[in-house]
Amino acid sequence: MFRTDPRTLLFLLPAVLIAATCHEFAHALVADRLGDPTPRQLGRLTLNPLVHLDPLGTVFFVLFSFGWARPVPVNPRNFANPRLGMLVVALAGPLANIVLAFAVGVLVKTQGLTGTLWGDLASMLVLINIVLAVFNLIPIPPLDGSRILEGLLPSDQALAYARIQPYGTVVILVLLYTGVVGQVMSPAVRWLYGVSTGTGFGL
Repeated sequence: MFRTDPRTLLFLLPAVLIAATCHEFAHALVADRLGDPTPRQLGRLTLNPLVHLDPLGTVFFVLFSFGWARPVPVNPRNFANPRLGMLVVALAGPLANIVLAFAVGVLVKTQGLTGTLWGDLASMLVLINIVLAVFNLIPIPPLDGSRILEGLLPSDQALAYARIQPYGTVVILVLLYTGVVGQVMSPAVRWLYGVSTGTGFGL
């Protein structure tokens, strides 16, 4: 999805740092507000990227356009409604990325940054946030989308769905290797990027 020339990498790395940090911080913040002290106790309620980044996940993001950060530990038993709490916490990460993408997109449109160095960096930040949000909304464990779907399903179906969790990572890797994930994500990424920046984008 991304060209790996030096200029692109120069913009890609800080964009990944910002997007992944905001994503995980949103999980931690919402869990904390819903009554779970676990993220705060483990030092995850911070915008320090070094606390949230996973080295291998960051390398994957640079090489393959998809990656991950260190998941924020959450104890659903601390929520008044565990299933609803986990759904809201899971949704917080992708939603934070989309909000950030649109906020930066507004700056690109209103401040005349298009075609400038800062505009290129901002556009990459928009793209990375959108990619991270859309990727995490895929309903395959351990991605956020699986937690959201699990919270929406009736209890018996949610329990059955949870049984695929041990195989989720393998499924994701196979789908990434075969290019299925990219094909599924591209329409949503294109649309969100165009809406947030007011431009088209060729992925």
